[in-house]
Amino acid sequence: MDVDAARPMLRRFDDLEDPRMERTRLHSLGDILFITLCAVLCGANGWIEVQVYGEAQRSWLKTVLLLPNGIPSHDTFGRVFGLLDPEAFERCFQRWMADLAEASKGRLIAIDGKTLRHSFNKADNRAAIHMVSAWCETNRLVLGQLATEEKSNEITAIPRLLKLLDLRGAVVTIDAMGCQKAIAKEIVNQGADYILQVKKNQPELYGLVVETFDELTSTGIGGVSCCFHEDVDAGHGRVETRRTWTTDWTDWYANRSEWAGLRSFICVESVRVVDGESSTARRYYIGLC
Repeated sequence: MDVDAARPMLRRFDDLEDPRMERTRLHSLGDILFITLCAVLCGANGWIEVQVYGEAQRSWLKTVLLLPNGIPSHDTFGRVFGLLDPEAFERCFQRWMADLAEASKGRLIAIDGKTLRHSFNKADNRAAIHMVSAWCETNRLVLGQLATEEKSNEITAIPRLLKLLDLRGAVVTIDAMGCQKAIAKEIVNQGADYILQVKKNQPELYGLVVETFDELTSTGIGGVSCCFHEDVDAGHGRVETRRTWTTDWTDWYANRSEWAGLRSFICVESVRVVDGESSTARRYYIGLC
């Protein structure tokens, strides 16, 4: 038996407190965590499937775990995870993910919020669950996520999520909800760059950036440089042309110093043609890159 094989993962959970009374512990917390994480990685969706995975892989699991009382029941898996401190587990999980996700300079980390379908419960008067997640494109991994009660709470959840991540050398992208001075400062403090979408929740900044690119992309502004890129994507009866303009001309913005490290303004124009019908939309960003 190679009981040390599971240690690289389990050592990241060493300081996770076992919430059970000692006399009720038939299965070690490490065994429960290891089986669950392996099962979820293999597609298990629910505690019954976690137990089924454990039973199916019993021979292999006994080579890396002690399993003094066999595979835990699905009720045990569910009860133990229900008792764990979610924030403490999140911190341990992030340490494990940091081992898996090889940090590379310039990696893109996208912060986004989604409401989980069918997560509301009218009978219990329970609102739908809204998750804020960090997706790393380089590693194809969700590096972390936090639940919020409402979409509006993303503003407070995003800084908490950022503190859980190793952002050094990364580029962090966030939609308009996260376009906040405090969030930009937190990203910079952690040694990362940012690209934040600007909408009308920042009305003054949004209006000024729109006016700037309207002029830059039509008549131009004397002495102002602007980088341009275009690509075309076609398929399933749809043709989309994306044009991107980027300028490092930010001196004109009077409140520039309020946005940590602000270096550039960005405009992305999407022209979609579907069944002969054309539509055009522009999105605007501020960046430290």
